[in-house]
Amino acid sequence: MSITTVGLDADDTLWHNETLFRLTHDRFCDLLADVAERAVLEARLAEVERRNLRLYGYGVKGFTLSMIETAMELTGGEAPPRVVREILAAGREMLNEPVEPLPGVDQALAELSERYRLVLITKGDLLHQEQKLAASGLGDLFAAVEIVSEKDASTYERVFARHGTGAGQAAMCGNSMKSDILPALEAGAWAAHVPYPLTWAHEMADAPVGHARFVELESIRAFPGWLASIA
Repeated sequence: MSITTVGLDADDTLWHNETLFRLTHDRFCDLLADVAERAVLEARLAEVERRNLRLYGYGVKGFTLSMIETAMELTGGEAPPRVVREILAAGREMLNEPVEPLPGVDQALAELSERYRLVLITKGDLLHQEQKLAASGLGDLFAAVEIVSEKDASTYERVFARHGTGAGQAAMCGNSMKSDILPALEAGAWAAHVPYPLTWAHEMADAPVGHARFVELESIRAFPGWLASIA
């Protein structure tokens, strides 16, 4: 079996993302500390985020709107203008945060691009994801970029058929078990999980047990070698 196409997740696989969300999350809780206890704030924000995913999708803009909505709900619709301004400022800072590839990403992608067709497969806001890819300096290494609203088996089947020779001859690498690994395996691809220190609760899922096409790697540096071993 030869691999012809390699899919790579973006956020928390190629560069930091969840760390920024956690920092802004903490800032939000501090901002509303006099309104409710932290546990209440976190539970309500998580609830609002889940409710809004189908409307706003993934990314900073949806997160910012969910923080504002949570603040309005917890204050009976009377959130002080100062609070709203602070939330908007926090979201703007996240959008302007510099993008720096994680350790080993540059070398791994350069090596992979010499042997395989690389496809970036990521969720999130279209404009922001495009901006982050451009800022990362990695864009030229990808043959294609797919920014999708959701990652499920049909997504991987479609992407790997469009940009490669089908899921059976493709491999996916990412940090999310729920979005990057399980649906790619379901589509028939190979999948390498490279954990990130932080994982959003919405992306939590159990690892597959005894799956012949799955591997867990400590670093993306090991990904090219694993792919070579498949061939």
